Amino acid sequence: MLDVRRMQVLRAVVGNGSVTGAAAVLGYTPSAVSQQIAALEKEAGAALLERVGRGVRPTAAGLLLTEYADTIGRQVAEAETALADLLAGRTGRLGVRYFATAGAGLVAPAVARLREAHPGVRIELKLTVDPEDPLAEVREGRADLALRVGREGRQDGGVRLLHLLDDPYLAVLPRGHRLAGRRSVRLEELAEEAFVGSEWPGPCLDAQLDACAVVGFRPRFAVQSEDYVTAQGFVAAGLGVSLVPRLGLGSRHPGVVVREVRDPVPVRAIQAVVRETAPAQPALDAFIDALRGAAEAR
Repeated sequence: MLDVRRMQVLRAVVGNGSVTGAAAVLGYTPSAVSQQIAALEKEAGAALLERVGRGVRPTAAGLLLTEYADTIGRQVAEAETALADLLAGRTGRLGVRYFATAGAGLVAPAVARLREAHPGVRIELKLTVDPEDPLAEVREGRADLALRVGREGRQDGGVRLLHLLDDPYLAVLPRGHRLAGRRSVRLEELAEEAFVGSEWPGPCLDAQLDACAVVGFRPRFAVQSEDYVTAQGFVAAGLGVSLVPRLGLGSRHPGVVVREVRDPVPVRAIQAVVRETAPAQPALDAFIDALRGAAEAR
């Protein structure tokens, strides 16, 4: 097998026209250069240089290997530049998983921030089927980061949870409701109301149930929609009231009013999930900073 480093020595000899000239450029002794060329000729099975006066010129085999050495040298330089860009976070590729209501409010502005600061970083975005527990892809290395709704203080093996945002729930009421004229409503004032469900079972629904339990009631669900837009339609039709997180109210039905909830405020925690043992990735760190910036802006 041809030694790539010896090919670069040959390249220097041919480029300088002499062993002595190549030795001066490379910082070797002429004897060391001659030894490297002799070893390369043995590997190649052919003479690579012929003497011409005080210098040398390449044989056909020597010229062939010199041309390949030029190509290899350029490729190595390109590889070094690409590696430096990757390690500095100027380039890279990130796999990101997100759930629907985090898309417009967090992911989109974070991607815009990252592209402005690091245009060479490519982001592969994929909407998760299960918005509350997209950990498998992160654990298995199929994604670099996922957004999820989780409980504060909960730890999951193999991943690191980074808190981004507390997303408060708001009361969605039919127009003309007895509480519609208020600027805010106390949660206990909804105790006797029929509820329109807007969440799948899991941390999102638990956030509502836990807050209601604090003031002594469990919501009586008249309709289960498990979708924020559909829930607003049922509320507008007078089938009940609903609790919807602020990020879930990107569009509002004209037949409802939205009011803040207090004493207590139901809140869901939105977290970023990264692999605990993942090697350092400057591009990933930059995206996490962009997500935090987008969360703070809200």
